[in-house]
Amino acid sequence: MYRFPWVLLLVAAVNMAVAAEPLRPGFYSETCPPAEFIVRDVIKKAMIREPRSLASVMRLQFHDCFVNVLYESVQFHDYFVHEFLVKPAFVLIQGCDGSLLLDDTADMVGEKQALSNINSLRSFEVVDEIKEALEDACPSTVSCADILVLAARDAVALSGGPDWEVRLGRKDSLTASQQDSDNIMPSPRADATSLINLFAQFNLSVKDLVALSGSHSIGKARCFSIMFRLYNQSGSGKPDPAIEPEFREKLNQLCPLGVDENVTGPLDATPRVFDNQFFKDLVSGRGFLNSDQTLFTSRRTRPYVRVFSKDQDEFFKAFVEGMLKMGELQVEQPGEIRTNCRVVNGRTVDVLMSY
Repeated sequence: MYRFPWVLLLVAAVNMAVAAEPLRPGFYSETCPPAEFIVRDVIKKAMIREPRSLASVMRLQFHDCFVNVLYESVQFHDYFVHEFLVKPAFVLIQGCDGSLLLDDTADMVGEKQALSNINSLRSFEVVDEIKEALEDACPSTVSCADILVLAARDAVALSGGPDWEVRLGRKDSLTASQQDSDNIMPSPRADATSLINLFAQFNLSVKDLVALSGSHSIGKARCFSIMFRLYNQSGSGKPDPAIEPEFREKLNQLCPLGVDENVTGPLDATPRVFDNQFFKDLVSGRGFLNSDQTLFTSRRTRPYVRVFSKDQDEFFKAFVEGMLKMGELQVEQPGEIRTNCRVVNGRTVDVLMSY
């Protein structure tokens, strides 16, 4: 297939969006001066109620932003046959636009029901609290898409990680699609090669991939995501040989065959602190997810894992760079400032609640 014109179209579409609606720091300095303070204040309160909410809120930006861009022939994971497949398509999807937050309606199945999100993403109620506080202070001013970017930054900073100046000015999408999310979001079974190829579609480098995977420095994941690693890696009927033996014993105790697969375990040894312990664990064979441990077993990603495991400041610097790049994934599209992050303006709240 002759693909070069589609590559040009992809680049043109992304560049057009960024040029047409440039994001910038201090976007709300005149229209809603307390906006960033309000977001951080709500995140602090959520952290006191439930420390795990910080990791949950941080994940929302990634799952929102990566459903993005005009693409052709995307590799995706079929959870039912447990294989990676290639699905040819030309689809315009949306980027950092708050589409993830839309609840299902009678005529739309949104991203919350996608395979990588259902029974996994949480803390949507924290976003609701932020939006309510912002609407009280500055009605119809701050987008839900910008809330996700601010909340992710604050979750990292409040967990002991880096703080940074975010670029704002996004609009909220008018729709969402479960299928679009299923077609693009990576599986916990993914290997380094498939992750590198996925990130490359968004102009994110191998270094960006490894640094952004460091978001797993905080939080937990379900046994569902690792059962194959423990008992049937690559259809072998055996565990993943990359798992350090003592750590595998702990995982076997946490996730025995027949367990409720919604039981959760920590993604690294310091799941409430944003630090470089995650990379130290990968070096020692103690990565929880296959998609994480493969970053050390792959020769292309291993050097960055080693550097970040030894130099936390270098990890923090690369993580901030990756978050800023990911936050600017945009495609020109109609948008609005939603007054309720769960529904498009003007729609009655006849949604099928997803929690």
